[in-house]
Amino acid sequence: MNDAAAEQLKRVIETQHRAKAEFARSVRVLRAHNNSKMWDGVVHIFNLRDHPEAKRAYAWSVPVDGHPKPRYFAVLHSAKIRTPLDAVQAAVWAVNNWGKPAGKK
Repeated sequence: MNDAAAEQLKRVIETQHRAKAEFARSVRVLRAHNNSKMWDGVVHIFNLRDHPEAKRAYAWSVPVDGHPKPRYFAVLHSAKIRTPLDAVQAAVWAVNNWGKPAGKK
């Protein structure tokens, strides 16, 4: 991962989750459903300091059609989010259900 991308993702994590982040490693994640590729990208894993609940965060960016800047995601490690794939699935679910009334998901 280049230094500029690492620094941007670090800033996203530190701003959103108010904890110090340190880059640990990057992993490729392929999310498939019914034999079709739904997401293929690199998730960066950061160790956290001074966060009350999480010791790790997963972060990545995706391009946005028609915009020069990507969309950034930063998901905390938790009991339900244990891997980079879990983080991607949670983010996909959240984006797909954004703005829907509760119970209509």
